Amino acid sequence: MNDALVLDVAREGLWVLILISSPMMVTGLVVGVVIALFQALTQIQEMTLVFVPKIIAIFAVMMIALPFMGSTLGAYFQRMADLIVASG
Repeated sequence: MNDALVLDVAREGLWVLILISSPMMVTGLVVGVVIALFQALTQIQEMTLVFVPKIIAIFAVMMIALPFMGSTLGAYFQRMADLIVASG
């Protein structure tokens, strides 16, 4: 295994990580901004108000995106297994 292949595997792994985590991270960001805007407009400064809607929204997006996440991660693991078998 040469240096270019190691860097390519690491780059692909980071890209898969970004693809898998981005739906939940974007959802958390959007829900957080909406709730922060709501808190600023209504002057409700309850610290725990953010957590429950964020958890519910992230869980819902995770359930919706789970097939995509599983297939993406499965394809990456299959490529890694093929690479391990091919290298010896």
